[in-house]
Order: sequence, then structure tokens, then C-alpha cells
Amino acid sequence: MASAGSFKLMGVMRCSTSHEMRDTIQFVDRAPTPSLLPIFRSQQQAELLALILGDPSTEHSLAQLTERTGIPYASVHREVERAVAAGLVTSRLVGRTRLIIADPASPYFSGLSDVLVKAFGVPWVLGQALAGVSGIDAAYVYGSWAARFSGEDGDRPVGDIDLLVLGGPDRDELYAAASSTERRLGRAVQVTIRSTDWLTEGSGTFHGTVAGRPMVPVPLTTTQTDPEDPLPRAARLPRRRPAPSTAPKPSPRR
Repeated sequence: MASAGSFKLMGVMRCSTSHEMRDTIQFVDRAPTPSLLPIFRSQQQAELLALILGDPSTEHSLAQLTERTGIPYASVHREVERAVAAGLVTSRLVGRTRLIIADPASPYFSGLSDVLVKAFGVPWVLGQALAGVSGIDAAYVYGSWAARFSGEDGDRPVGDIDLLVLGGPDRDELYAAASSTERRLGRAVQVTIRSTDWLTEGSGTFHGTVAGRPMVPVPLTTTQTDPEDPLPRAARLPRRRPAPSTAPKPSPRR
């Protein structure tokens, strides 16, 4: 028969184990799986790997990865360590700077990079294609992809990519550029063109539908390797300008 001391020790062990389990569960909850493709551990992991594996010829410093993704430096460091251990990326030191690059020799590289780019690389793939089209003031991905990227759950898989272009681009050039991304993204790209101030000054049902849901900005970069070009996260729309007041101005005091 177990002694009173044994029962006390078992009770402490159960309590300790329950606390550990609770802490583990809370830690997992703080980093939920991405709604866009919930097979990855977290949105941060998926976005970071999409950036690195999607451009295997480019080296990134940890600071650049933090700046481009908006992910905290400590989290970037942790995910990079895991990727190095898995053989997905390699790293080297140049002075005091650690540079990270994808490892195409990894047996996982081809399939994993393809999946990550299709799921999470939409904005920068579009940005690279649209960079050569003049007359574009801004571009956004909206609709179901943008909603999932921003963390909204959905009952159906994401279909086409909805692209909103603001400005006065050459339509033939724009449509050709958008079409050139469809094979890599694995989806059709549906382009909508509106005036530069449409987001702030537009009206109507379609405007309300687009403006009322998440939108992700497309970085109109000239190269994919420019460290100053951020990998976009969910965007907030510009604030609507207040309508001019029609009330009479008060007379100045004498």
C-alpha cells in the first residue's frame, strides 16, 4: 500500500504535469495555424519560408527578414534555426552578419517551395510582374485569398486571386503581366482597375464589399532582391476623407 508521502508526491507530479500541459496548450494557442493553409505550425513560419524558399538565389540577413515580414527578430531567429536543422536553408557569416539562403539540394525544396509560393507568396510574385507596368499607383489583393492571409477562416478553398489596381495602366500590359503569374501561383488572376482615389472616394456595393474586407498591398518592386521592399502583411485602408462642411462659417469677432 502506498504511503501518505507517496500519495503526496504523486499529487505534486500530477499538478506539475497539468501545469506543463496547460502552458504548452497556451503557447500553441498564441501561435495559431494559418487559415490560408492550416498545415503549417504558424503563419509566421509559412510567410518566412515562403520568402526564403521562393527566391533561392537571394541571401537574407536576419534583420532583413524581420523588416520584410514584420515578424519579431527572436521569432525569425527561432524559425531559421529550425529550417537549418531541417536542411531547408543554409547560413554563413559575413563579418558579424548571418546570411540565410534556401538550399535547393534539399529533397524537400522543390515541392515545399512550390506550395509555399502558391499559398503565401502571392503579393510579391504579383509585385515583381507588375513592376514593369507603368501607370500603376497602387495594387492590392482582396477577396478570399486576402481574407485567409489575414487570418479569417472559410468553408471553401481559395479560388481565383482578386487583384485591384489603382491608376491608369496600359490594360494590355497589365493583363499580360497578371497572366504571367498564374502558372507559378496555380490560380487565375482576376484584375479590376479603378482610379487612384477609388478607395477613399469611391462608393457603391462593390466598393463597400472590397473596402469592408481585408486587403493585402502588392509591393511594386523592380527587383525581388531589394531588401527595402517589404513582404506585405494585411493592409489597413486609407481613411476616407471627410466631406466638406456646408455649414456657414462663423463671422469673425470684432
